Amino acid sequence: MRALVLIGALSLLAGCGLFQPKPLEPEPSVPALPTRPQPPTPPAPTQPLPVPPSIVVEPPAPPAQEPTVAAQPEDAGKLIPVAMPWLKPVSWWQLPGWRDDDLTLAWPAWLQSCRGLRGNPAWTGVCQAAQQLSALPESDDIRAFLESQFQAWQVSQSEGGTEGLVTGYYEPLLRGSRARTARYRYPLYGPPDDMLVVDLGAIYPELKNLRLRGRLQGNKVVPYWNRAEIEAGAAPVRGKEVLWVDDPVEFFFLQVQGSGRVRLDNGETVRVGYADQNGHPYRSIGKWLVEKGEITLDKASMQGIKDWGRKNPDRLTELLNTNPSYVFFRELSSSQGSGPVGALGVPLTNERSIAVDPRGVPLGAPVWLATTRPNAREALNRLVLAQDTGSAIRGNVRADFFWGYGEDAGKLAGAMKQKGRMWVLLPRDYPIITNGKSGLQ
Repeated sequence: MRALVLIGALSLLAGCGLFQPKPLEPEPSVPALPTRPQPPTPPAPTQPLPVPPSIVVEPPAPPAQEPTVAAQPEDAGKLIPVAMPWLKPVSWWQLPGWRDDDLTLAWPAWLQSCRGLRGNPAWTGVCQAAQQLSALPESDDIRAFLESQFQAWQVSQSEGGTEGLVTGYYEPLLRGSRARTARYRYPLYGPPDDMLVVDLGAIYPELKNLRLRGRLQGNKVVPYWNRAEIEAGAAPVRGKEVLWVDDPVEFFFLQVQGSGRVRLDNGETVRVGYADQNGHPYRSIGKWLVEKGEITLDKASMQGIKDWGRKNPDRLTELLNTNPSYVFFRELSSSQGSGPVGALGVPLTNERSIAVDPRGVPLGAPVWLATTRPNAREALNRLVLAQDTGSAIRGNVRADFFWGYGEDAGKLAGAMKQKGRMWVLLPRDYPIITNGKSGLQ
């Protein structure tokens, strides 16, 4: 059986084109976080793969683990340096607006990162040092702490250049039910039992950051069912319903965001989050509408797509099925006072958490983000934390900015498609190699 799975995995690789990932152009204003990854696993030593720019064909699994480090088995006290040639050390004054940000707004998010990085030896020292500050430090104290404990590194794209794409995402609210009714007809499914997960790192170490989703067909492993096939009943998902909702377009964008809340008629609010994905690449329905001449590029926002769907209910299935990717959900504990849990395993903080490509920026790290507000030239320069990932978040200089929960956050997220630059803050003794030089001190 193991041999069959390995052979099937190679077939899936060829079919999905993942030996040589081919980047796509950024999609027009559609929130660029189609799925959220599986619950995080402890980081392991990894040699980062080349990072493609911006939005890329969605791999059939969560994005690569961050390029963090672990101690060698034979020498538990020694850290293995990681090659990150796309980073360049800079002085603090080179960060736009560094002296102007109210860092007290980012401090709770940093402490959350320390929770998620617990057990990672590269971060132990700075997280312990953070605990020595007062419970509510002043902004200048936080700035002094960061400048003394961290080195700022400007992030460049693998192909050169320091500018990238910054989009936005949020936590939506839907109406739903725990049972199917005439109104609530669209199910949120949990992962099906017949879906296989093939870890390519078990076959090729250089592909250790890629996994595939598939299913057995006779004695072969073949790609899992796509969106249209799942909706048509091909997948064994009956009995896997988590909740039912009343709007297929809102449900689609719940899959795009990866997490959200569903309000039941009895007033209860249920939080749902990403559980798995069918392994097919994400395709932008906004781009499809533009190419078909259904909407203009300036209308290819989340709200523009929703408006088109409501005006064209007879073509809605055709539109949604142009994206073969399908996200499965699970019910989460409903802590109303905190954000959804990101890939780092900690709650996201409104306007202070971002999703990144963890092959370029270590998950959990502080990041100085320099961009502009949605559809505006007003500067948005602030300290944020890399606490989430997304299958469409591809490239070193690539961020998805978490705006928070609700309708207002959704409007900002749907409109955000800005240019931006990024600087990652790493501990001064972080084991990094840039241009052949070790960052270990």
